[in-house]
This record gives sequence, C-alpha cells and structure tokens, in this order.
Amino acid sequence: MKINQTLFAIVFFSIAQSYAQQTFSSKLLDSETEKPIPFATIQFNSKTGVISNEDGDFNITITRSIKATDSLFISCLGYKEIRVPLINYDNSTIYLKSQSFDLSEVLVTNKNYSIDEILDKVKEGLTTNYDSDFTKRKLFYRESYYTEMDKSEVNLEKSTIPEFNQSMIDSLIQIMQKNTSSHTEILGELYGKITPEAAQKIEILKACRLYDKSTDINMDNYEKRFNDIFKKYVKRDSYFKIKSGWFSVKEEIDSSLFGDKKEKVINETLLAEQRKKDSIRKIGFKHWKKMTIHKFENNNFIDKDNDLNFIHKSQRYEFTLADYAYIDQMFVYVIPFKPKRSEDFEGTVYVNTEDFAVVRVDYKNVKPLSSFSLLGISTKKYLKEGTIIFQKNENEKYTLKYRDESTGQRVGIKRPIKIVEKNKNVRGRRKQNELKGDIYFIVRNIDKSELIVFDSETISEADYNNFKEKNLVTPERLNKYDPDFWKGYNIIEPNKAIKDFKALESDD
Repeated sequence: MKINQTLFAIVFFSIAQSYAQQTFSSKLLDSETEKPIPFATIQFNSKTGVISNEDGDFNITITRSIKATDSLFISCLGYKEIRVPLINYDNSTIYLKSQSFDLSEVLVTNKNYSIDEILDKVKEGLTTNYDSDFTKRKLFYRESYYTEMDKSEVNLEKSTIPEFNQSMIDSLIQIMQKNTSSHTEILGELYGKITPEAAQKIEILKACRLYDKSTDINMDNYEKRFNDIFKKYVKRDSYFKIKSGWFSVKEEIDSSLFGDKKEKVINETLLAEQRKKDSIRKIGFKHWKKMTIHKFENNNFIDKDNDLNFIHKSQRYEFTLADYAYIDQMFVYVIPFKPKRSEDFEGTVYVNTEDFAVVRVDYKNVKPLSSFSLLGISTKKYLKEGTIIFQKNENEKYTLKYRDESTGQRVGIKRPIKIVEKNKNVRGRRKQNELKGDIYFIVRNIDKSELIVFDSETISEADYNNFKEKNLVTPERLNKYDPDFWKGYNIIEPNKAIKDFKALESDD
C-alpha cells in the first residue's frame, strides 16, 4: 500500500509539474509595415526574459502555473512597450506600434550637451559603468557556419589515365554539395571576472550540434574511388611532382595504398589515435567553448585594442546626435556614426542620457576588412556586422544582455595545376602518368554567433574558486532540427535556416 501511495505521489507530482510549465511563442511585427521586429525584449519577471530573433520570433517558458495577473512585457527600440496578458493567450502574432513623443516633455537635463561632450562622458564611463567583477552568467550561445560554393570549375587539358577524364571530373563536381551548414547550441552557466584576460569556469547544462555527416561519407567514397584507380595505374615506388604556377612539391606514395602487411598495424595505430582524440574532444569541447564564449562577450568597444574602435578612436569617425528614444525604460541619445576617412565601420550607438553608458550598438563594415591576392589565390574578409545590447544588473552596473555578429570571408583559387607521376626504377623515361588542367573555385564562408545572457549574478572570488567543473561534456548530434530538444528551456529562437536544417543521410 505504501509503495502504491509513493508511486501515485510521484505520478501526481510529475503531472502537476508538466501543467505548471507553459511555453509561449509568437512573432513580433511592425503594426504599419508588418516587417519582423528583431532584438525586442520579452520579459516575464526580473529573472525570466528572452529576445526576439532576426525574424521577430520568440519562445519563452514559464516554470510555474499562470496566474490571472501574469503578463509579458514587450519593449523594443522605437516602439511603445506593451503588456500581453498570459491567461487565454493563443500564441497569435503580436503587433508593436512605433513610439513618438514630445521632446520638450520628456527631456529633462541640466544642460544640452554637444556631441563631443557626450562622447567625452561616454569614454569617462567606460571604466565605471560596466561590471568587471566575479559574476555568474546563465546564458545561451549559438554558433552557425555556412559555406556557399559560388564557382567550381576544373578543365582537364591532358590525362594519361583513361578513368581521369573531363566527364568524370564534371560528375564529381556535379554531386558536390554547394551549400553546407552546421550549428552548435549551448545552454550553460559561465563563472569568472568579466574581463578579457580572466580565466573562466563553465557548467554546460545542455548542448547539441546540427551537422551533416554525409559530407564526410561522400569524401570517403571519393577517396576509395581514387585509390582504386591509383592502384590500377600507379606503380608502387613512384612519386608525384605537383606543380601549380611557380610552386612545385614532391609527394611520396603511401605504401599502404597497395595493401602492404604494415597496413594493419597502421590502421590499428590510427584507431587508437582516434580513440584518444575522442576522449580529448569530450574535455576539449568544454574548454574550447568557454574560451569562445568569453572572448565573444568581451569582443566589443570597451576594450581599447578591439577593432570596434569607434569609441576609443572617435576622432576618426563622424558622429551626429540624430534623435532620442526609449530602450527598456531608458531615455537614450541616438547617435549614428560613419568613418571620416579610412576606418572600417558605420552604425549607431545608443547612450543613456543619465549616466552616458552605451547601452546598444549596431555596426557594419563599410569596406572589406582585409584582402589578399597572389598568383591566382585570393582571400577577402568582406563582412562584419552585429548588435551589442547591455542591461543593468543588481549592482546598477551594465553587463552584456545580447550579442550577435556575422563575419564573412571569400576565398578564390584560379590557377593551372599539373600532376606528374615519376619512377626512377623504370627503364627509360621517369615520367609515367600526367594530369594537367586549370582549376577555378570560389567559396564563401559565413560565421554567425549569438549570445543571450538571461541572468547575471555577482559572486565572490571564493564562490568562483569553490565551483568544480565537470570534465566530460559533448554535444548531442542531431541530423535535423528538433523543436522538442529545447522544449522547456529559454533560448534564442532559431532562424529559418536552422529550422530547415536536415542532414542528407543519417547514421541511424
């Protein structure tokens, strides 16, 4: 009887918990243009809040039963704050109205500051307005990598191996994936001082990776196909001379290609090495990601050595006091900026009129950040844009609330290539086989990172020292986007590209 009562209690508690937890989802649109509204703050209470994504979508989970007085408070730069009652809310689209005000009624200051005076006060406040003490940050971090093949051409001029012909090359290029992506998502708590050089500790609560492993499988298939052809035509003791333009290298042939006895030993060694790498990867994921997240949260205008130098080197930019606005109940100066001469960025800074803290920055490069071209190989860093938003913490200082950044690089290769098989043990000419042609590839890589800090709590140095990290942490690999994976957790709602992600092949 007692056992039945215990089971009943557990079941009842589980059911009660599931009913107590509710998730609300919606899309924010401009009431006039019906365009999505990104980076709006959706707040339930002082401890629960999210931000709408680039498509205006948000998802917020409340971990207790909803009361008649409960509401969401939604605010965004340039829009009127609204209150949305949660009782009977049906997740329908929410429209925000643009905000207009009479400046003479709301702007109460002792002095009308010039733009230069505002910037001087902003610089003075960089060391006092922003928190750098020991802090525990509960956060969600997402990294997305996109690769787009803009051009892929190989023109074969000569081949002494019948299977290596233009038709084969064209077929391989045809089945190559032109666009690929991968996404890593982490929910965790980061401990440490909020300064660039400070060591950090992390507890990863949950993590996943959307990754198409079929691209690796395809490369394995290509390698096997090439190896079969090589074994048919290429001699055991040959070597390759590879020439591209002015450059030439010599490449020996791996004897395991021909099934030597030592191949088994080599394979066993490789398997042991792979097992070692897998073990290191479990530890390495945690260390790598905490370093990545900490670097990302500090990669902003506060640091004097950062390339986002428009505050510290304001004399190189042209600033204009264009307007005033509200952000999260703060009255702010709206200050667009652009480079005077050769600097890299343009954008808008939003400065609190009370303490002259920069509470938001939108920025975008106006020219390529770097470029290189030599002998048919070129690279160009053509994109760096993002948004940084700060919020006040319990100490009335500012800490990072949200950050996103996209960077893009274009890589091109256009040059001739010649591969010659030579063998000094064959009578007559050393040259055995030859491939000659031209290659032309253009690839664009786009990296997008997003970070939202749900809660920032001051801790002591002793709290930091006493916290023990878990060693073995790896993300769960997903073959396609699964909306249930983060069910019950507050995250940044994924964009359409992530929701549409699906691997071509599954390991299941």
